[in-house]
Amino acid sequence: MATSQAQTVGTAADKAKLVTAVALAVGALAGFYLLTMQGPLVQWAVLLLGLAAAAGVFFTAESGKQLVAFGRDSWREVKKVVWPTRKEAVQMTAYVFGFVVVMAIFLWATDKTIEWLFYDLILGWRK
Repeated sequence: MATSQAQTVGTAADKAKLVTAVALAVGALAGFYLLTMQGPLVQWAVLLLGLAAAAGVFFTAESGKQLVAFGRDSWREVKKVVWPTRKEAVQMTAYVFGFVVVMAIFLWATDKTIEWLFYDLILGWRK
């Protein structure tokens, strides 16, 4: 029996950091839309700076640190993957295309056989 463990935010400081990060992101979006009279340069500056600040605060929280650790572990695992050579990739692609063509012909033949069986032999509609 598999048990799943829910990850929760532990300390009050982490909760405050996450709330601050969300507030900064919402504030950046609000600033972008409220500063339309200031011009696009100011709008984009406020948005990007606010989102950067939100990301900075998020990555100082435990959840952000766990996300960074997960990314590092994932990258380490991707490096371990043995990728196929060009020849192997071309061969496998050819096998897939060949199988698709064979299945298409089989399904077309099955469809035509059932069509002939029902419409010509049983119902006699095509005479």
